[in-house]
Amino acid sequence: MQGYVKKMKEMTLEEKAGLCSGLDFWHLKGIERLDIPSVMVTDGPHGLRKQAEGADHLGIYDSVPATCFPSAVGLASTWDKELVRQVGVALGEEAQAEEVAVLLGPGANIKRSPLCGRNFEYFSEDPFLSSEMAANHITGVQSQGIGTSLKHFAANNQEYRRMSTDAVIDERTLREIYLASFEQAVKKGKPWTVMCAYNKVNGDYASENHKLLTEVLRDDWRFEGFVVSDWGAVNERVDGLKAGLELEMPSSNGVNDIKIIEAVKKGELKEETLNIAVERILNIVDKAISNRKQNATYDKNAHHQFARKVAADGMVLLKNEQKVLPLSPDTNIVVIGSFAEKPRIQGGGGSSHINPTKVDRILDEMKAYSSNITYEAGYDLATDMVDDQKIMKAQQAAKNAEVAVVFAGLPDRFESEGYDRDHLQIPENHRLLIEAVAEMQPNTIVVLSNARQLKCHGWKMLKQ
Repeated sequence: MQGYVKKMKEMTLEEKAGLCSGLDFWHLKGIERLDIPSVMVTDGPHGLRKQAEGADHLGIYDSVPATCFPSAVGLASTWDKELVRQVGVALGEEAQAEEVAVLLGPGANIKRSPLCGRNFEYFSEDPFLSSEMAANHITGVQSQGIGTSLKHFAANNQEYRRMSTDAVIDERTLREIYLASFEQAVKKGKPWTVMCAYNKVNGDYASENHKLLTEVLRDDWRFEGFVVSDWGAVNERVDGLKAGLELEMPSSNGVNDIKIIEAVKKGELKEETLNIAVERILNIVDKAISNRKQNATYDKNAHHQFARKVAADGMVLLKNEQKVLPLSPDTNIVVIGSFAEKPRIQGGGGSSHINPTKVDRILDEMKAYSSNITYEAGYDLATDMVDDQKIMKAQQAAKNAEVAVVFAGLPDRFESEGYDRDHLQIPENHRLLIEAVAEMQPNTIVVLSNARQLKCHGWKMLKQ
């Protein structure tokens, strides 16, 4: 260990206050004169989203290439805790290669509503499954000397007005559902950090909620790391410190540092409270530096193949009553749907969206399996408008084939951080395509790409 905590006695009040906020979007502050380094954090629930130097927080510019693993909903669908742990190991290896100290994930919020735009980043509506999956994800990442940030604590279950809504929850429901989703993840996984949510919980913002951050997290669950704000979630910085929020991210350009300093000088904030926060931050910085591996690399192809396996294990077969599956390579098959050419491999948009090292096209994979493959687009991914000509061509191709495989679902814009949906339907051009093909071809297989619930009303013509 590096012994950074021992250097606290040499720090000025200003330096201690400064350590409690970020240097920029992705780095913690260091103190050069005391040889305390700055360390990097980055998004990473299902893949490393390390932004280039000077790049933005919103992801307007590409991040470094990284393996795209299935998002949390796909991982939970495997029901395989060990597999999720192995995904964490792979993420940790990639973080080491990029000199990232902490991955901002996993997300363990409960899927309270099927309309939540960010459900793809969360494991389940069941707190036991969610917490177990999160614990194994954390264990895997941290086995590689990389920290995690369990988020968003707590009751951040919708995107609409997520920065101002007040989640009013009775004690039993809070404990048995919304906190239970995090509890074993903290106790078993022992994350280095926990990220607080934007919203209020029973009247107090999560970033200054003493019950959540101290009474539950530290007193009840014995959490030992530091609590970091979601990006821009801080409202009253001094109240946050008192409640148990150690680190503010990103930088407030010194505004909140000054508030801390003035509060200590006026006796409104005990310096001991500040010292505890600094000690917790330095302990994690010490861990990060002590566990850093020099010249770390990883096998990009091996990680890509592993991601394929995880994705396959997470697929769900809803119906196969007439045993149309599996398909024989000798079968005359028509593949229909633009997703076959441009597959949707990420759960949704927002801070988790990464720049994948490689993307396999479904159509190419099927043609490698069988030479009896034809293809029709069926719809345009860029729009929800119905293209009657594309549907007619797909319908005719289905009539001429022995089996039709339709790839449909939700385009990227339907699922994202920052907004919720107002319905559970797939786009009209996808639904009408499915119905038209199934009307013409009794052996129709529908493969859906979606990271949350869908309403399949009106699909009764699908016999298989």
